[in-house]
Amino acid sequence: MNPETQYEDSVSIMVLENIKNKLLHAFRTTAEPRGSSESSTDLSSAGRSFQANEELRRAKIDGAISWLRSELLEMRLQDQQLAQTLLGLNTEIQRLRRESSPVLLDTNSSEQH
Repeated sequence: MNPETQYEDSVSIMVLENIKNKLLHAFRTTAEPRGSSESSTDLSSAGRSFQANEELRRAKIDGAISWLRSELLEMRLQDQQLAQTLLGLNTEIQRLRRESSPVLLDTNSSEQH
């Protein structure tokens, strides 16, 4: 793995972690337990329910982040393949120019005579 790819990996990981933290914070603030007038059994039941919901949210977020990672890796692979194709096309264009260059010079010199 070259240094540029490693840098891109670390930047991608940082961006995804930032998104994950923002999502966790957003879900945490919107899903805070309400009211303190409930009985202790209701509170413990609500606490378990809240904890289960929180774990479910985290699992969904982790799944979404994993999906994003795989999509980013696939996009990077496609980007590398496209770069290789473009480099190959550029090489072919340069070769064709070199091959046609002597032909053009020959026709120009024969026209001048």
